[in-house]
Amino acid sequence: MNKRKTKQDLDNLTNSEAPKCDAHVVHLDNVRSSAGQILPTEKAQQIAELFAVLADTNRLRLLSALASQELCVCDLAALMKMTESAVCHQLKLLKAMRLVRYRREGRNVYYRLADSHIVNLYQSVEEHLQA
Repeated sequence: MNKRKTKQDLDNLTNSEAPKCDAHVVHLDNVRSSAGQILPTEKAQQIAELFAVLADTNRLRLLSALASQELCVCDLAALMKMTESAVCHQLKLLKAMRLVRYRREGRNVYYRLADSHIVNLYQSVEEHLQA
């Protein structure tokens, strides 16, 4: 996707008002049926924090690298063209949100995605952007 076009689209959306109802009529049946479906504030906060961690290009690139295989920090640093220290910092944030796991083998530390939910989330977003 063209990065410039995406930014322009986002700017256009944020600079225009969302369409709204011409008449103010509350449909109580709809409100009542939806009330049980809305996220509790605490859960919404947790999800917002997860998406905040995912809202970083380098962390998303790390996840994409780990989507296909387990990699050591050295390999991730070379792949990302970043220092090992910078990669470790990003991995620390991903680990705190339970997005990645690691294991030690001798002097190396290998990272992988925490579970299939992360792979599914990554693939779903990628598919959404291609639609």
